[in-house]
Amino acid sequence: MNYLIVGGVAAGTKAAAKIKRCDRSADVRVITRDADISYAGCGLPYYIGGGIATRDELIVNTPAKYEGLTGVRVETGVEATGLDAQAKLVSVRRADGTVGSEPYDKLVIATGAAPFVPPVAGTDLAGVFCVRTPDDAEGIRAYVEANGCRSAVVVGAGFIGLEVAENLAARGLSITVIDAADQIMPNAYDPEMAAWATRQLKASGWRVMTSTPLTGIRAGEGDAAGRAAGVETPNGALPADIVVLAIGIRPATAWLDGSGIEMLKGCILVDEYMQTNLPDVYAAGDCAEVRNAITGEPQWSAMGSTANISARALAKTLTGTPTPYPGVLGTGVVKLGAALNGGRCGLTEEQARQAGFEPASVVAILDDKAHYYPGASSFFLKLIADAPSHRILGVQVFGAGAVDKVVDIAVTAIYQKLKLEDLDLMDFAYAPPFSTAIHPLVTACYILENKLAGAFETFTPAQYAAGEAAGYEVIDVLPQPTIPGATWVDLAGIGADGIEGVPCDAKLLLVCAKGKRGYFAQNRLKAAGYTATRVLEGGMTFNEVKVPRKPGKKLPAAEIKRLKGLGCLQDKRFDDVFNVRVITRNGKLTSAEQKTVAEAAERFGSGEVTMTTRLTLEIQGVPYDNIEACIAFLQDRGLDAGGTGSKVRPVVSCKGTTCQYGLIDTFDLSEKLHERFYVGYHGVELPHKFKIAVGGCPNMCVKPDLNDLGIVGQRIPQIDVAKCRGCKVCQVVNACPMGDAQIGPDGKITIDGTLCNHCGRCVGSCPFGAVTESLVGYKVYIGGRWGKKTAHGRALDKIFTSEDEVMDVVERAILFFRDEGVSGERFADTVARLGFDYVQEKLLTAPIDKEAILNKTVVGGATC
Repeated sequence: MNYLIVGGVAAGTKAAAKIKRCDRSADVRVITRDADISYAGCGLPYYIGGGIATRDELIVNTPAKYEGLTGVRVETGVEATGLDAQAKLVSVRRADGTVGSEPYDKLVIATGAAPFVPPVAGTDLAGVFCVRTPDDAEGIRAYVEANGCRSAVVVGAGFIGLEVAENLAARGLSITVIDAADQIMPNAYDPEMAAWATRQLKASGWRVMTSTPLTGIRAGEGDAAGRAAGVETPNGALPADIVVLAIGIRPATAWLDGSGIEMLKGCILVDEYMQTNLPDVYAAGDCAEVRNAITGEPQWSAMGSTANISARALAKTLTGTPTPYPGVLGTGVVKLGAALNGGRCGLTEEQARQAGFEPASVVAILDDKAHYYPGASSFFLKLIADAPSHRILGVQVFGAGAVDKVVDIAVTAIYQKLKLEDLDLMDFAYAPPFSTAIHPLVTACYILENKLAGAFETFTPAQYAAGEAAGYEVIDVLPQPTIPGATWVDLAGIGADGIEGVPCDAKLLLVCAKGKRGYFAQNRLKAAGYTATRVLEGGMTFNEVKVPRKPGKKLPAAEIKRLKGLGCLQDKRFDDVFNVRVITRNGKLTSAEQKTVAEAAERFGSGEVTMTTRLTLEIQGVPYDNIEACIAFLQDRGLDAGGTGSKVRPVVSCKGTTCQYGLIDTFDLSEKLHERFYVGYHGVELPHKFKIAVGGCPNMCVKPDLNDLGIVGQRIPQIDVAKCRGCKVCQVVNACPMGDAQIGPDGKITIDGTLCNHCGRCVGSCPFGAVTESLVGYKVYIGGRWGKKTAHGRALDKIFTSEDEVMDVVERAILFFRDEGVSGERFADTVARLGFDYVQEKLLTAPIDKEAILNKTVVGGATC
């Protein structure tokens, strides 16, 4: 039997290898247009980020290795150009330009898909990439390194786009993700789940813009001409050093036009045995439609898992064991950052409704392992079932832990058409490091069972966002009063009489941190005769809860503290007016950004803008009710508020080389520091705030030595005594602002190294060349502080000679502070407590375990 497989990645190589194993006498050939076969397409984002170190690790098999392992013949550089099913011939064009045809008895089409490139200007610029092949990933990684890229726009917020963004962020780039859809991961997650994930990504420092289609890619100017410099959108231009197009893929099936094969939107239609409408022609992988295992409807599943599994089933069918492929559930997992994973399977709530089910759902926040075990976190889980039958239809989950385990259990349940109750008593694995005593998914089943039985009456996050809770009084049932404007009720105090002064028919929305205390409160209130209570699923942790403020009622301290964390500082003259702090990269804004700040001040504040001592702008007089709109307005235009808390603070910089005394490009360095440590370390909690300043020269205009870490440009002089002529009027002495350049007893120039501040003013001042430059670099001060307890920092002994060295010592200082600092103490206190020499050794020479330090739990102590 002559089997011809067209396409040599996942489906093609899997089908070919299995056919050959099942029938050693078969003649199995793979032809593929590419030079590589069997590469790990799903691993490409992680190669970009450096988690996969070398390109070779992406190549599962070379053609030669694959042939040796399987006995399948492989020919690369062969492109299929047409199909004559009646003659059983595939037309081909080889890399050398020759054309011909390949015969077959059985044909497997596995040509996969190609990335979609939108028809907009600029997609051909250098610095614009797709992500489909190892060459794409290698190109992105090389371009970032060669061009020192600091910012990226990823177009497309599907799984691949978000994985690429996550890996570029891991390389220290500032990330903007845009998508034309109104949510991230459309069709995979319901809107409320996607909205929660979006807020987490934004909190980690990403900029995420939905309902924002790409309209063009801008080219740079001058030396950057021919390279991408940003993207154009209906919401304005977005700067970028690199642009990655992850908009989606299209089946690579154009070569089949005119063949008579049935397709839908370019996807080959197949039956459950992966057979097309043409005799002896089959298809698998990204070029073929499959079926949804729940609905039976055609579904495109461009996943490596689908390609491999369906191709294996096809190979068994072709070799005498008919094996129908049961269909897909849209199962997927995605890594969205160091502490956020996502997973899903089955139908979304909207998809279930469209399929004719009556979906019921619950959003639950559950422990991912025993809560007392180190590293325990939460699953943010949405479970969907058919209300009449209780059949499980879908799961969506986010969390820091093993979301894939939750999804895999759900997959099994859905394929077996299990009901919620079927999971209730199953004996899933339990030990504190791995899970809870009752598995989190089973707990979610319990909750949804209670909801369907009427024992748990709720508003889902989607219902709450849609305004269905209007008219309900918000009851805060957290352990302490937390929700601004809500009525706090002590859970333990709810007895047989319910809530004092609140009638039993009152419409009450019970809100706690996650939903559990709300359920307990509802249970007590129902027993007391209350008839109109609802619990907000997911509580404060999942939802953005807002209670209309009653006139004259002061904001609680907890809300003022929360707003301070967003960069909104209360104007003490008023109870509900704030100054919104706008983050700049280094104290420098473009003219467009200045206009944005001014417009925000006019729209949402008093119309006034002030500048802080750290060169940060503040929009004055923003009423409490305008804060959310003000921040959203800034974010939509590329700016943000913030800069408070126990974290790396915005970097401050002097004018650097734009000043007559400047020795280094402070704006360039400070912008790199901003991207790597303010943006890149946005989610890293420290014992206290950590301020960085960059000074261009020893004039110390921005007081680098009064910051936790200060960087100062240095230009160190060197004397060539042989060239000194002992002039009566020495130009070097005249040039020295410190007075440390003097004429010695021998009439020659001397410079007192204990007084010299390395300002470089004397370098080149001698007409005979007696004073030249020995070193240009950076001095780094640690342990400075201004404020109530002013402390001058002390310079490390080393003069750093490259930006890389400076970036490394800054990171070491931040990690050291996180590791050995005590909650509530400033870095200056840490240095004083441990001793300068000890700290210096740690920063300059001692090994440091970055991963272990970042995985520690640290409680911050900053109050502003």
